[in-house]
Amino acid sequence: MSPLESWTPWPLAASRAPSIAVFARPNFYKSAEEIRLMVEPGLATAAALDAARKTIAVGATTLDVDAAAERAIVMHGGASNFKLVPGYRHTVCASVNDEVVHGIPTARVLAAGDIISIDAGAILGGWNGDAAMTVVLPDASRPELVAERETLSAVTRGSLWAGIARLATARHLNELGDAIEGYIEDEGARLGHEFGILTEYVGHGIGRSMHEDPPVYNYRVKGKGPDVKPGLVVAIEPMVTWGSPATKVLDDGWTVSTVDGLSACHWEHTVAVHKDGIWVTTAVDGGAADLAPWGVTPVRPA
Repeated sequence: MSPLESWTPWPLAASRAPSIAVFARPNFYKSAEEIRLMVEPGLATAAALDAARKTIAVGATTLDVDAAAERAIVMHGGASNFKLVPGYRHTVCASVNDEVVHGIPTARVLAAGDIISIDAGAILGGWNGDAAMTVVLPDASRPELVAERETLSAVTRGSLWAGIARLATARHLNELGDAIEGYIEDEGARLGHEFGILTEYVGHGIGRSMHEDPPVYNYRVKGKGPDVKPGLVVAIEPMVTWGSPATKVLDDGWTVSTVDGLSACHWEHTVAVHKDGIWVTTAVDGGAADLAPWGVTPVRPA
């Protein structure tokens, strides 16, 4: 098994719509108490991304961002779950410009106009959180590039919240793929641009392990998927490109980048379904601010 295969829980063939998801284990639903225990590792993950966001600047390195995220997780009482992945030694994945996911932090210096996606996770008390966000650095000399990348990030982020909002009312998990892809299509039509949606990499269940069943598709599939009911906890993570969704793995065996060299973006949150509603464990407010426009009010697990 290559490092990439060990990292990627759902390496799908690049088919547009798999007929149905196959689940390795049916008992991925959590108890009410287990969901309550997942709130703190989610907050530790949120703290890591907040620290990363504050560190990202022209002249900073991706190793600087990694160190800031590590300190935040430790201060929250947790540990990096990314470091538990065989062969991976960092707290975050830092993917810059044409890199989509799994970028390795290095001494690379961030430059004006860069788009950088940071993926981080924390384990605390034996339970996991996983989330990602994207930042675009300003560049007065290249306003068109910055505008392009900010648009890409806004559309990707919006599609994430479209998927999370659908989870509040969905009967089956694969409805999220329809919501995510539909949002990206609608924005593309509004903007007059066709975005790419990765199909080789998808979201996942999460709990005692960072990567668990079931897979969470970011695009439409034929199968319904598992029931959405109390106990379901998933990491929803659309990965969107400015151009073609075709990707390649770089020589480091980890970094996934676009084949055409155009920009890519990644946003992610961990979300729990419980008897009273949904709660975004990796958002300090449970997702309240971003779900409000969708008419959804998250409820903290009691």
